[in-house]
Amino acid sequence: TSTNLCPHTLTLYRYPLYIASLLLFYCCSLIICYFSIFSIFFFFLNCIAGLGLVSKHFTKCGFNTNNYHPILSNSRPHTRGTVWSPSPLLHLILLSPRHNDLALMLRILHNNRLSQVDLHSISKVATDINRLTTGHVGAQVFAAYVLCGAQAKDAVRLTLEQIDVINRMCTENPELELVTSAKGLNDTKRIACLISIEGGHSIDSSLPTLRMFYQLGVPHARTHDVVKEMNRLGMIVDLSHSSWATARAVLQISKAPVIFSHSSAYAVCNHSRNVPDDLLRELKENGGLIMVNLHSGFVACHGQANVSIVADHFTHIRKVVGSESIGIGGDFDGASKFPLGLEDVSKYPALIQELLKRHWTENELSGVLRRNFLRVFKEVEKVSAKGTKEQMYSKSHSELVAPRSLVWTMVVLISCLCPDGPLRL
Repeated sequence: TSTNLCPHTLTLYRYPLYIASLLLFYCCSLIICYFSIFSIFFFFLNCIAGLGLVSKHFTKCGFNTNNYHPILSNSRPHTRGTVWSPSPLLHLILLSPRHNDLALMLRILHNNRLSQVDLHSISKVATDINRLTTGHVGAQVFAAYVLCGAQAKDAVRLTLEQIDVINRMCTENPELELVTSAKGLNDTKRIACLISIEGGHSIDSSLPTLRMFYQLGVPHARTHDVVKEMNRLGMIVDLSHSSWATARAVLQISKAPVIFSHSSAYAVCNHSRNVPDDLLRELKENGGLIMVNLHSGFVACHGQANVSIVADHFTHIRKVVGSESIGIGGDFDGASKFPLGLEDVSKYPALIQELLKRHWTENELSGVLRRNFLRVFKEVEKVSAKGTKEQMYSKSHSELVAPRSLVWTMVVLISCLCPDGPLRL
């Protein structure tokens, strides 16, 4: 295999000879000038200049010890007994976690008054722009979530207010960009922001409300007519928080891939929020994605949650359905406790390092970090375009209204598990 060296690196081989020549020249000068102060001054001046040139060339070649990361850097130091090869992960690490509740925390802590908040550094939360950058996050889905107490009251208004705060957050900061399509996600050079609605109570039994949310830039939402309408619009169906029975029903109905936006492997931690192996296999047949939740209570049923246990979930799911069906869910600011070493959005590189130690390939990780989610996004858009062309639904689809009992069930089983709702399909 060929090795591509930075052109500036080639000049470094001449520096030992250059420094040796300096030493020889100035030693002679010292003898001739009888150790004059003037000669000593120029000796040290030239040595400093030479070291400065070496440092300059290292910087041009991209080697900066202040920014060096052993997993994410293309330039890696040699360690005895270890052979490093240049890694493309520095580019691929622009990962796309699926679920984040920063908007909910902005409402609770600051009443959505962004003028009172420096989004680059926010206390009492796990997400801000600085930590997104440190964590190499290239895209983040923010949930426009409202609490279950708003059900059958003002949930739609509150959801609109949450969409508004995400919109303002992502348009008023130059590091962020609001996107609503797979192309926009792929093309942006900033941190892409996507909006999801979480909870069937957010649409209050109204498919027209669902359509208007889509027009406002919500490509994700959380059952028969509702799923079909989401397929038609090009909205991604999210099954996290749903019962397993509901998830299986949706997988039979949906013509497009679906996702579990923040769920983990039931076989590793037998929590009801996690997904059993048989359902994972149905998800694979659908072409969908499970995006691993990082909430401590869902990844470690016993003992302290840490990076290694989170990696166990990834490795188990890969064994059952392959890496093509996996993404990263996060759930930062939607839960109170996270694994040791993964306390906020800046710590994602620690997870990638752990997976590399377990012999995950860079191709597998590029899928987990970004490519798998892009594939699902594009497939959902393709199903929408095909459905429109073939008139998948009648011309009266815009007049459909989901029965309140259906949406009530959707609230209970697909969204937030409100305690007083009926548990039936």
